[in-house]
Amino acid sequence: MSIEKRLENIKEDLDFFDEELAKYEYIIDLGKKLPAFDEKNQIPENLVHGCTSQVWLICEKKDDKLIFKGTSDAIIVKGLVYIILEIFSNSKIEELKNVDMDIVKDLGLSEVITPNRQSGVIGMIKKIKEYALKA
Repeated sequence: MSIEKRLENIKEDLDFFDEELAKYEYIIDLGKKLPAFDEKNQIPENLVHGCTSQVWLICEKKDDKLIFKGTSDAIIVKGLVYIILEIFSNSKIEELKNVDMDIVKDLGLSEVITPNRQSGVIGMIKKIKEYALKA
């Protein structure tokens, strides 16, 4: 499935909720679904820059695809990490290198999350692109 298709699936899920608070709670619930993240990977090299909270993101290469894992020390941000991983993980390296999208705008999150959290989302995408360019 393409990045665009996964983005559309998440957007449909978020659009289901009319109220901002309901979207916010849904994002928090998504964060609870994040798989356990090994503490040994919570090191400075894996930190995402631009986030108010601490966010760690790691990458594993399988064939021509990258699989991402991540976590955060903030509950709402864990939900945002979950969304980013759902959209970008298990994508082809070439597709990731060419990613140029405004996830916050595309998902309609600007009304739901603070500008600092929005810059954190942008930071996660930037880190994903960095991993793709190094792969």
